[in-house]
Amino acid sequence: MTKDTSPEARLEAPDNSVLPFQVDALDIRGRVVRVGSMLDAVLVHHNYPNAVKRVIGEAVALTVLLGSSLKFEGRFILQTKTDGPVDMVVVDFVSPDKVRAYARFDAEAVAQAEASNAAAPALLIGRGHLAMTIDQGLSANRYQGVVALDGEGLEAAAHQYFQQSEQIPTRVRLAVGEEMRPGGEPSAWRAGGLLAQFLPAEAGRAAQADLHPGDAPEGAEQSDVPLDDAWVEAQSLVGTLEDVELLDHALPSEALLYRLFHERGVRVFEPQPIVAHCTCSRARVFGVLSSFSREERSDMVQEDGRISVTCEFCGRSYGFAAEEVLAEEAPAGEASADDAAP
Repeated sequence: MTKDTSPEARLEAPDNSVLPFQVDALDIRGRVVRVGSMLDAVLVHHNYPNAVKRVIGEAVALTVLLGSSLKFEGRFILQTKTDGPVDMVVVDFVSPDKVRAYARFDAEAVAQAEASNAAAPALLIGRGHLAMTIDQGLSANRYQGVVALDGEGLEAAAHQYFQQSEQIPTRVRLAVGEEMRPGGEPSAWRAGGLLAQFLPAEAGRAAQADLHPGDAPEGAEQSDVPLDDAWVEAQSLVGTLEDVELLDHALPSEALLYRLFHERGVRVFEPQPIVAHCTCSRARVFGVLSSFSREERSDMVQEDGRISVTCEFCGRSYGFAAEEVLAEEAPAGEASADDAAP
């Protein structure tokens, strides 16, 4: 189902949602994500510094943009491993609508970065790699793409991923901000993102459009390899998008897309709601414990004769009597960290 995006239509896509769109005249397809209270619900489980909240907000927006494209029941997992003050971020998207996230960070290094005005998300993440995993629940149907993080942040890494792995001309915009509320009410966090991809009917046009300076075929001058005009125009339009537009809850996603693409005509489809939801459970945590050897489980027993496990994502704690866990034999084979995650 498509909708008119003109101001006269006065249609508003709900917050905490992904809105697919298409610009036929430019052969562009994409999605816009806007999250508010959902992001707060993800962040509330941890006492993160504001700078770390910004990193998680960007990661959540990017994960939802990518994970919402899944056409099957499964998981999309985004994970960074870097040398920065925030050395690991994990965002888990369970299709069609569930998101959870957490970050590991050096509190002292983050505080120093904030004090020196060097706390931009790209600087806090630093250098390392970004892994994106698509999991259909069967080990034979798992795909993982890995791309370098070279200090320029998640937007740049996403562009590199699509250029190298998917070979689809793609542009991504991400924004995160803290919304101050009047009357002494607690502040709220918002994140937004837009993904636009060039998907013409002719594959050759897409390959040509993704050429960057210096990418011309050997023996050819850059001027001999013109970029596709439609993709040049699309990138220029996306480039005008400001952070405040992605974060303004008074500017619906449909109105935002109309503002960008109205001269070319833009169609939108049904928005997909997004919710903060942790998939942990007592049964899943018990399964994690059972994956360890009996000796390892014995070492986990505390002085009170119990084993306690806290979910990294939501902070929920699960307690087990030692005899309950130790009586269970470890299954054959060795579970991976992703398979065993609550």
